[in-house]
Amino acid sequence: MNKALIVALLIFAPVSPGIAASAAPSTPEVPSQQDQNKLVARRVFEEILNQGKFQVADEIYTRDFVNHGLHRNADLQEDQAAARWEKKTAPDLTMTVNFMVAEGDLVTVVWTARANTVTLWRLPAMRIKLEDKGITVWRIVDGKIRDEWTAFDLLRIVRQFVVGLKWLLLGLLCAVVILFWVVGRLIRKMWLTLFPQPAKATS
Repeated sequence: MNKALIVALLIFAPVSPGIAASAAPSTPEVPSQQDQNKLVARRVFEEILNQGKFQVADEIYTRDFVNHGLHRNADLQEDQAAARWEKKTAPDLTMTVNFMVAEGDLVTVVWTARANTVTLWRLPAMRIKLEDKGITVWRIVDGKIRDEWTAFDLLRIVRQFVVGLKWLLLGLLCAVVILFWVVGRLIRKMWLTLFPQPAKATS
């Protein structure tokens, strides 16, 4: 009788929540739209700006993409041309994501850009430390970036660049001064050769 009672209690007793949860099959969590948009935004930093994989731009941006600038807008071709120029000018440029927030179809990223090597025109690479912080807001539609708004301190970058170039600029200034001095001496010598000064008469 006691054994039958125990068996009945075990059969009809409620299953504990822990056991029920472990028994139920787990379904994989589907990332939210905001999480998916964050992944798209992160690809811009990791693949395009840091690794220079500009060929993936067609996967990340829409064809009618617009970068809304302060004075004028830029399409995808202009935007990527600027990114290529930045990577060529500062080959070791790295963009670090400080934090990222997504709401609706917008993703806001606060980032830091750093570079230690700068190449301009045909000059050899120069060791110049550049660092700046900025913020970018993207509107992402159907998994691709359609609009961009970016702000950063361009004057800070120019100031760092000038400070880094101070010795080169001083050297160029000295070279220009010496060049003018040498040219002036040559012109004076030629002038005296063509138009010799009459010798002063002695009494």
